[in-house]
Amino acid sequence: MAALILPFDWLKNWDKSGRNEFLQFFQDLAGKSSGHELVKDLQTAFYELCWHAIQGSLKVDVAASLLADVMELRDDMPSILADVLCILDIETGCLEEKHKRDLFTQLVGACLICIPDGVLKERLDPETLESLGLIKQAQQFNQKIVKIKTKLFYKQQKFNLLREENEGYAKLITELGQDLTGNLTSHIVLENIKSLIGCFNLDPNRVLDIILEVYECRSDQDEFFIPLIKSYMCEHQTLCHMLGFKFKFHQEPNGETPSSLYHIAAALLQHDLIALEDLYVHLLPLDSSIVEEHKRDILEAKQIARKLTMVVLPSEKTEDKEKEKDKEEEKNEKPPDNQKLGLLEALLRISDWQHSQSIMDQLPAFYATSHKAIAVALCQLLHLIIDPLYRRAGVPKGAKGSLITPLQNKHAPQPAENFDDLSRDVFTMLCYLGPHLSHDPILFAKMVRLGKSFMKEYQSESRQDSRDKMDSLLGSFLSIADQVLLPSLSLMECNACMSEELWGFFKFFPYQHRYRLYGQWKNETYSNHPLLVKIKAQTVDRSKYIMKRLTKENVKPSGRQIGKLSHSNPTILFDYILSQIQWYDNLITPVVDSLKYLTSLNYDVLAYCIIEALANPEKEKMKHDDTTISSWLQSLASLCGAVFRKYPIELAGLLQYVTNQLKAGKSFDLLILKEVVQKMAGIEITDEMTVEQLEAMTGGEQLKAEGGYFGQIRNTKKSSQRLKDALLDHELALPLCLLMAQQRNGVVFSEGGEKHLKLVGKLYDQCHDTLVQFGGFLASNLSTEDYIKRVPSVDVLCNQLHTPHDAAFFLSRPMYAHQILSKYDELKKAEKGNRQQQKVHKYITACEQVMAPVHEAVVSLHLPKVWDDLRPQFYATFWSLTMYDLAVPHNAYDREVNKLKMQIKSIDDNTEMPPNKKKKEKERCTALQDKLQEEEKKQLEHVQRVLHRLKLEKDNWLLAKSTKNETITKFLQLCIFPRCVFSAIDAVYCARFVELVHQQKTPNFCTLLCYDRVFSDIIYTVASCTENESRRYGRFLCCMLETVTRWHSDRAIYEKECGNYPGFLTIFRASGFDGGNKADQLDYENFRHVVHKWHYKLTKASVHCLETGEYTHIRNILIVLTKILPWYPKVLNLGQALECRVHKICQEEKEKRPDLYALAMGYSGQLKGRKVHMVPENEFHHKEQPVRSTTTGTLQNGPGNIGKTSTTTAASAGKTEDGVVEDSEKSKDKSQAAQKTASKNSTTANKVSSSNGSSTPNSMKGSKEKEDKEKTTKEKKEKKEKNPGSTPEAKTGAKDKQKEERSKEEKPIDSKEKTPKADKDKRKDDKKEEKSKIDGKSIEKDWSKERDASSDSKTKESSKLEKNAGAGSLKSLVPRSEGVESEREQKRRKLDTHSSPSHSSAVKDNLNDFKDSTLKHHPNHTTVLSKIKEKDDEKKESDKSRDRSKEREKKEDRKDRKRDYLNSDREMSQEAKRRKDENGMSSSKHSKSASPSESPHSNDKDNSKRSKSTSKDKSDLAKLEKTSGGKKESRHDKEKSEKKRDSTGTKEEKKHHKSSEKHR
Repeated sequence: MAALILPFDWLKNWDKSGRNEFLQFFQDLAGKSSGHELVKDLQTAFYELCWHAIQGSLKVDVAASLLADVMELRDDMPSILADVLCILDIETGCLEEKHKRDLFTQLVGACLICIPDGVLKERLDPETLESLGLIKQAQQFNQKIVKIKTKLFYKQQKFNLLREENEGYAKLITELGQDLTGNLTSHIVLENIKSLIGCFNLDPNRVLDIILEVYECRSDQDEFFIPLIKSYMCEHQTLCHMLGFKFKFHQEPNGETPSSLYHIAAALLQHDLIALEDLYVHLLPLDSSIVEEHKRDILEAKQIARKLTMVVLPSEKTEDKEKEKDKEEEKNEKPPDNQKLGLLEALLRISDWQHSQSIMDQLPAFYATSHKAIAVALCQLLHLIIDPLYRRAGVPKGAKGSLITPLQNKHAPQPAENFDDLSRDVFTMLCYLGPHLSHDPILFAKMVRLGKSFMKEYQSESRQDSRDKMDSLLGSFLSIADQVLLPSLSLMECNACMSEELWGFFKFFPYQHRYRLYGQWKNETYSNHPLLVKIKAQTVDRSKYIMKRLTKENVKPSGRQIGKLSHSNPTILFDYILSQIQWYDNLITPVVDSLKYLTSLNYDVLAYCIIEALANPEKEKMKHDDTTISSWLQSLASLCGAVFRKYPIELAGLLQYVTNQLKAGKSFDLLILKEVVQKMAGIEITDEMTVEQLEAMTGGEQLKAEGGYFGQIRNTKKSSQRLKDALLDHELALPLCLLMAQQRNGVVFSEGGEKHLKLVGKLYDQCHDTLVQFGGFLASNLSTEDYIKRVPSVDVLCNQLHTPHDAAFFLSRPMYAHQILSKYDELKKAEKGNRQQQKVHKYITACEQVMAPVHEAVVSLHLPKVWDDLRPQFYATFWSLTMYDLAVPHNAYDREVNKLKMQIKSIDDNTEMPPNKKKKEKERCTALQDKLQEEEKKQLEHVQRVLHRLKLEKDNWLLAKSTKNETITKFLQLCIFPRCVFSAIDAVYCARFVELVHQQKTPNFCTLLCYDRVFSDIIYTVASCTENESRRYGRFLCCMLETVTRWHSDRAIYEKECGNYPGFLTIFRASGFDGGNKADQLDYENFRHVVHKWHYKLTKASVHCLETGEYTHIRNILIVLTKILPWYPKVLNLGQALECRVHKICQEEKEKRPDLYALAMGYSGQLKGRKVHMVPENEFHHKEQPVRSTTTGTLQNGPGNIGKTSTTTAASAGKTEDGVVEDSEKSKDKSQAAQKTASKNSTTANKVSSSNGSSTPNSMKGSKEKEDKEKTTKEKKEKKEKNPGSTPEAKTGAKDKQKEERSKEEKPIDSKEKTPKADKDKRKDDKKEEKSKIDGKSIEKDWSKERDASSDSKTKESSKLEKNAGAGSLKSLVPRSEGVESEREQKRRKLDTHSSPSHSSAVKDNLNDFKDSTLKHHPNHTTVLSKIKEKDDEKKESDKSRDRSKEREKKEDRKDRKRDYLNSDREMSQEAKRRKDENGMSSSKHSKSASPSESPHSNDKDNSKRSKSTSKDKSDLAKLEKTSGGKKESRHDKEKSEKKRDSTGTKEEKKHHKSSEKHR
């Protein structure tokens, strides 16, 4: 150290330069600015210099003189030197070297001149002072120090206690307690206090304590005491300890801290005179105990909730009550005072938010605000902050509001002037407040109104930058709604006004935000707060109480209770109500009625709760059997419909939910949409409509509403408008339609993979029905512009949006109607012409303009070859029209008008009704009546226009570049079948459209083919239908049968509606119709045969379906049969066969499948009721061959008229066959054998025709010309009597003999192919047939036999038929063997003279399977037939004698036929080839279906063949009856044989053919 400060060189050369350098060094140090480092350096320098002197390195006097010089440099030099000497004194005193001590003493003595004595006395040791002579004795000096210290530190000189200096303290209290209103300031008082302290030796700390005491008593004088304390005190810590001591004093068990103390502590905290951390530690209770208390409160609340929801036994109840009493007593003991909460309240009251927030952060969430005083204080502070903004933006018009004094406190939060300021403090405060805002409903309302005002600004704001800023505010408002407003509402006592206020705010949010809030409120909020846990339990308890007592009778009082409960806790209440409805659906009606006391917010919450219940993942939407939709879902759907209709609830959420479910490929929830549309729009979808309802549905909207639905849902205008608005506002109308249309297939292929077939069908039906219902709603409620704007064109719908064609046209149809009407109106306005013709012309122009783009669009929907037969115009016309366009339901209009008239009459008769109500009801009825009549008139005009348009269009509808058969196939495939199962109205429409196309005399449209295809085989169609589709299909068949039955019922009707129409031409080549050739038309009697064939086909298909055992087959056919019951069965034996089979189903399914049993029983009962209307077969069509001299009309299916034939030839063929059978059966008496054979053959002939082409070969009968001529003369007379209009047919028959021969030559080929099995079975069956009656069981057995036989021979027949069918003509499938040339000549002569009915017709599989005689229904024909019968009887008597000679002739003929059989075979095959080449037609294409069970569309060519053969068979039978030698058959026997014929079917027929073949 010395080397650094005083180099050794300086000492060596002290005199020369050392002294000066040393002095210079000190001068340099003294010149520096004063600081700690400088003092340290000086002390070091002094120390080294003195140490050199003590060691002797430097002389003492030299050192002393230098020090004396240095002392003048600074004022503090003596003090610094004294400090150094003090250190050296201690060091030298410790040394044993005496000379150093002496040198030190000398040095100090030399320095006495420059250091004051007092300084040395302070710092040097008393012994040193004594040696220096500064004090006399060291011992005395020490004693004096002790005395002074005792006096200084231990002797009291200030008075602490008031009694010690009562005068001084009294004056102090007086000074502090004086009136402060004058000019007295804290500064003046402070000076007086100082004087009193000095004068009376008052303790300053005690004075401070008294100041705080007085402040506590005068806590309103903050302005005076705060500055006084601030000026008085020196340390914050002292004041904090003093306050802490005061708080400690009140922490006794029963002590209560005064509010004034909290106030002064809060005021001192606010003015930063104390620190919160310092004071907080003095307060009780501890934070840990507060947390424990909070947890305990939550547990208690949960226990209470559990008890309320538990079922408690009576014995347990008493124990629980006692425990509760004990707990309440414990609670009543006053808890210790919570000083932290007291201080917090005081802070809030003086608006010190910063410190308040710090305290609340230390405590559990919402613990502080759960105390009412704190919550109220915080609310008060919020009132003050938001007041300026509320007055500007939140006060409703007309409201004044109470004045609030603004905050004067500088330390308080700043008031909010705009919405941005709310995010500074207000939102934070509200979040701390939480559910306890319920303590201040006024503040609640203010915040809600501010929110409402903000949302209006937000929605009106267009600038993006401002919008972005406001988004954060929007988020804050949503948070406040979630955390504060809704929980607070739960704690309010049924405040309906608050609920309505809150809805005023919430309605500005989209439903997504609102539902999110409700979800949080329902599922999370109630578990976060002890109070809310209790409230939830109480609400559930109260809900149970109300729901137990809710009935239809007490809806009003219960409704009021529900309303009260719902104002505060709607989510909990509705959750319970919905759970009850899911169990008990009979609660729906009373619940819906009781909801009328809810607020708007509650309705919105209800919508959310319903959606949440529907989407509950824990609930299965199917019942456990997986075949039906769960009842809870059905109940909720019903509730939805009723609630949304009755109350103004927003639908968007529910509709979006259904849409989302469809997007996810789930169709269960369509049930909801179905119910909502049904209830809100009054549009009902049901396939169980009555005929009257269906008729009403074909009228206008008013008629539909009045007569089209089961439950007339009135006053749907508002509710349907709400539904429409919801769909349009959220753009859900088209998406829902498209999703439903696509989901129909999704149900089957995607969704239905693992599901039960029954359930898949139900879901498909539900999806389809809802689509139809929803589409109907859109069509009737959307304006033209809205509809056109939303629905794209058909090609876009089908090709881009993958909508099925039927659904696409269903959606587009209203658009076309709208467009045509609007265009029509435009044209009417443009040219004002009132003439009807002009109007029609304008309408057609409008149609052309609107439909032209549609015609182009539909071309892309199908392959180009489709349009070879159907024109796009025809296709579009079919799909764009409805029943409304085709016919006016006058009966339905009249019915509804009459009902209204009756209503008016009953109103007049009602004496109890008040006059005003009477008047209103009468006005309503009259107005409705006028509307209906106006609507009827409007529809009538419309239908006339449409029909005129169709009349003009029809010539261009069908091109028929291929055959009529192909045309009909495409028409059925692309038009009729897809549409007839779409809806009940469409089913009727399809049937009526077919009739209309027929009535319009449309070129190239064969009505016969169309009907035949529809009736021929319905098995596949029925099997592929769902339950509802089969109902619609049944309705379609019913309407088709109705038309057919009408034509069948009366010759006059038939002649009028079908006689001269191209649809009944028997030429199937596509050609123009001139209407002149009567021979080409199907006559009435043959039509009756055809109708019988159709009935037979229906019976066969029905029995097949019933025997399959398949659930869907049986269910669907029973539904179809029930639908067509008015028109089928009409024939007794067919009805009996059905009855037997259905009875068997009833027995089989009673235990297995109850639903099938119920269907079968229902049908069986109805069928029995219809029995009285059934007729025997011979009354349905002519079983006995009427004697006629004419030939059949032509049947063509090729370029040439090759197929012409006459059925008269069948007579001789029949005779041959009769002979064959007679021989085989003959045993004893020939006449008996003839009689038996006659009856047997009459049966077989009919069976042959019904056996779908597997008929036996018929041989030509060789009889003498003499006999023939005699017969012909009689027959001609009969012909004239019975059928005078058949002369043209006779002429045409004579011309076409050659072509007949060709067709005859071809037929023997078929005989080989269809040769049946063994002979034994045939004979047995034939004998059975001859026995008495056939009961139901035998009929049933025969049916099943027939089915088995037909199925065995199907494949063989169809393949062989393809090879051998002739191309040009429609040949009969009943083969005949040709005789020699002489026989042919005989035949030709008979053709000119002998009569038989014309059986050839279009498309008839077995056209004359069952000849029908309508004896009961048609008296004209009955009389004619009775005459014929009499003549026949006479002939039989006269011809008995000739029988034996004829028998001999028969045998000779048989031998001749055997000889010529092979020749005729060869001739026939060559002839077939030649004609095939000529015609260039591949007939195999059309002859594939050999049996009705193979295809619904039978082949026209095969049909004609069958018709020819059957006509021959039947004429044979007639002749046989005349010539047989047996007894005359009684009417009873004939009926029996008819029954047998129908019941035995194809099997019998085959057996018979085998026997005849064998005899040959």
